[in-house]
Amino acid sequence: MLTISKELADRIVAHARADHPDEACGVIAGRNGVPERFIPMENAERSPTFYRFDSMEQLRVWREMDDRDEEPVVIYHSHTATEAYPSRTDISYASEPDAHYVLVSTRDDDEVEFRSYRILEGVVTEEEVRFIP
Repeated sequence: MLTISKELADRIVAHARADHPDEACGVIAGRNGVPERFIPMENAERSPTFYRFDSMEQLRVWREMDDRDEEPVVIYHSHTATEAYPSRTDISYASEPDAHYVLVSTRDDDEVEFRSYRILEGVVTEEEVRFIP
């Protein structure tokens, strides 16, 4: 189960809506599996159907997390025209075995679709999301 503050979840959704029609992406860093620090990242592809972290930005962010004794608790991105479910490409790029992979769909202006998954060795398992004040 992913337990995340409503504030962090709202920031993910706001980033996804702001970058629409392109996919948004980023990380929430934390310690001991607790999401704490919101890190929006640039989608190097600037695409409505694909995202990729800029390699230099990713290196900087991962080094910063190491320096702060943090880990990528949540890795998030948005889907702009489809449901919030990992694509084959998303699954193949999932390389953090302990991370929660959050997807937000921005296909509907009025409804928020916020879902979380564990992705291990190509196997996708949806998990419950618990929002805390």
